[in-house]
Amino acid sequence: MSASTRSIADLFAFDALIDDEERAIASTVADFGAKRLRPHVSQWFEDGTLPARDLALELGELGVFGMHLQGYGCAGTSAVSYGLACLELEAVDSGLRSFVSVQGSLAMFAIRAFGSDEQREEWLPRMAKGEAIGCFGLTEPDFGSNPAGMRTAAKRDGDDWILNGAKMWITNAPVADVAVVWAKTDLAEGARGVRGFVVPTDTPGFSAPEIKHKMSLRASITGEIVLEDVRLPASAMLPGVEGLRGPLSCLNEARFGIVFGAIGAARDCLQTAIDYAGTREVFDKPLAGYQITQTKVADMALEVGKGFLLAMHLGRQKDAGKIAPEQVSLGKLNNVREAIAIARECRTLLGANGITLEYPVIRHANNLESVLTYEGTSEMHQLMIGKALTGWDAFR
Repeated sequence: MSASTRSIADLFAFDALIDDEERAIASTVADFGAKRLRPHVSQWFEDGTLPARDLALELGELGVFGMHLQGYGCAGTSAVSYGLACLELEAVDSGLRSFVSVQGSLAMFAIRAFGSDEQREEWLPRMAKGEAIGCFGLTEPDFGSNPAGMRTAAKRDGDDWILNGAKMWITNAPVADVAVVWAKTDLAEGARGVRGFVVPTDTPGFSAPEIKHKMSLRASITGEIVLEDVRLPASAMLPGVEGLRGPLSCLNEARFGIVFGAIGAARDCLQTAIDYAGTREVFDKPLAGYQITQTKVADMALEVGKGFLLAMHLGRQKDAGKIAPEQVSLGKLNNVREAIAIARECRTLLGANGITLEYPVIRHANNLESVLTYEGTSEMHQLMIGKALTGWDAFR
């Protein structure tokens, strides 16, 4: 790098937007990523695996699991601090941010927000430490964007519940100790519509076969959930919520982390491309010295900067208790869409080297294909924003 080179963060003066505690958290997570994760993540991606048990304990010690939740061993940080942690994790790999997000913003959040005291005390301290891994069962093989169509059913049998059904594309499922599973109940049985259940994965009838042959999020363990006459006590039901409001509020928590996380992936791609262009010689001078390279870099830096500013604004709104679901949709739609465009453009700057795992760009690009569609597709977020602006529900 030349002496006059400025970092993306420095160019936009990002540091002025965060306080000392937030800066320290982001730095700690970035340091963990640099020392523990980056040296291995390309191999994990190539092998299609993740040392989930070991990493869970290390991430628990780092304090990122459920870090924005209060009590039960959780750190109770601000939403912005959690977002910055997600940014630094996804700067390494989207699969690693997903691991933390599913644990904290889906499974732990559901138990913390809607669980009984007994459920919270049994699971949250262990999950915060990484001693227990959780997953979140909502999406089904035939119902993704329309969770109301779910077929997984919970039927009363005396004081117990019997669950039957299947869930699909469930992060952490094959290695999880506990699953938060959403199922339809019979209205005549005293429970209204969709309810959540805390399901230990060693319960008879529960299985979670791993999904193989993925070309995206390969450094993440994904599976199905199969429920065959899974018998649960009445105490397994989450008592604090009825209907789809429960799982959708959990998804909103996870989407918030993506708003920040996607910018981490984009930043890593762009910085990689800038560094590469500074050393790659083309026609006797560095690639960085050409106008077309600099216009690409400038345009991408603008989108990273705007995306970070949007994420920070939404984070401050969330910390003030003023954020609305459609505002999270704004962040998720914009930042993921721009991140994947940046990853693809950076790949062109690296030429053939851009398709190898020696550099992170193609890995980020592949991962972002999944991030683009999970926790709500771009189209669903467009419709949520459209409904907020027009008042019309156009989902059907």
